[in-house]
Order: sequence, then C-alpha cells, then structure tokens
Amino acid sequence: MDYYLVIFFCFAITLHNIEEAIWLPKWSQQSSRFQKPVSSSEFLFAVIFITILAYLSAFSFLYMPELDFAKWMFIGFLGSMILNAIFPHLIATILMKKYAPGLLTGLLLNLPINSLVIYQMFSKNIIIWKELIISTFVVGIILLALIPFLFKVGGKITPS
Repeated sequence: MDYYLVIFFCFAITLHNIEEAIWLPKWSQQSSRFQKPVSSSEFLFAVIFITILAYLSAFSFLYMPELDFAKWMFIGFLGSMILNAIFPHLIATILMKKYAPGLLTGLLLNLPINSLVIYQMFSKNIIIWKELIISTFVVGIILLALIPFLFKVGGKITPS
C-alpha cells in the first residue's frame, strides 16, 4: 500500500473528527432522533479515542500488510467512514433541514479519499468485495457500540 494513501486517510478522518468536535456537541443539544445530547468533553474523549483507533488501523496495515487482521481493520474503517458520510450526516441534514456537523468533511474528504484508497486496493488485488463488505459491517458495528461507552467514560474522566 502506498504510504500517501494512508496519510490521506488519516488527514481526512482527522479533519472530519475536528469538525465534529467543534460543532457536534452544541448541535446535539437540539431535540433529534439522530443524536442524544452529548457534552463537549464526552464527545472529545470519544472522538480522540476513535481517531487513535483509525490511525492504528491505518499504520498497522501500512507496516504489516500481510496480516489479514490489519487489512480488515483498515478497510473496515475506510468503509465505515464512507457510510458515515451518508448516515447519519447526509440523512440527518436532509431530514432535519439543518446542517449536521461532519457532513462537509464527510462528503468532500472521507467519501472521495476513502473511495480512492479502496479503488487502489481493488486495482492491486489487495482486497475482494467480501472482505470490504464484512469488514465494513463488523468495524461499523463495533464503532457504533463503542460510541455510547466512550461518551460515558469521557463524561466520568474529563471535567465538564
């Protein structure tokens, strides 16, 4: 895998998570079925933890591409972040008729960059569709399950 593609992935997810960290806690305070209210400290803890996991997955695959687990984690993150641009960000923006933080970076960075990385991986026969679909599903479910737990931990260990 070309190192610059891993760097682009890290760049995209970092900017996306910064956008969310700045605006999502305040946005979450409005009544919505898309997001329970979350404090800045809770969200910041969770987003830093998930960003670290994303970096670990990317660099694990970069330095140990022969490990299936490293590949599956990385492509799972790639796919999950593509889906994340659509749901919840795009869907929430459309249904609420109000911008959902993370939409801009999701559509302009995560979607094209992660799609490019996946395309490159397919073109070099590094992955197959089954791996992408299953990895995206598994990593996506793990991330969705982790978020409420990370909010709870973040609320307990960070000052409000």
